[in-house]
Amino acid sequence: MKTWKMRRNCALTPGQLLKFYIALVFLSLTVATGFLLAGVKIILIFTAIELTAVTAGFLIYCRHALDFEEIQISGTRLIVRKFIAYKETALEFNTRWVRISSPQETEKVFLIEEAGQSVQIGQFLRPEQFKRLISELRSCLG
Repeated sequence: MKTWKMRRNCALTPGQLLKFYIALVFLSLTVATGFLLAGVKIILIFTAIELTAVTAGFLIYCRHALDFEEIQISGTRLIVRKFIAYKETALEFNTRWVRISSPQETEKVFLIEEAGQSVQIGQFLRPEQFKRLISELRSCLG
């Protein structure tokens, strides 16, 4: 069995992001408490707005941090799995009938097609990785 797994390039894992988020919340609340003790009550509104915006951004980041695309070839079966925003899809193709289209200059994905079903792959690849992956896939097809 041959497997290719393409992942999103993320600087932080969800665990590291959680630790950073806790530190950021602690720091913001410490500063807000200091201003509150000094008599500036309006700081609570700005702190709430700041923490709401940061929380929304981090939730969006975490939603896509684990995204991946995977291609498996085992005998005459080619299985494409995509996990995007906690939604997993899997398609199965026959390696004897599958067709792989090379991407054009402006495209950021390529197609794997067979008998009416197709899937776009390669959104996590850099342009120079397309040719190598496509040639490896074509060499494994029947």
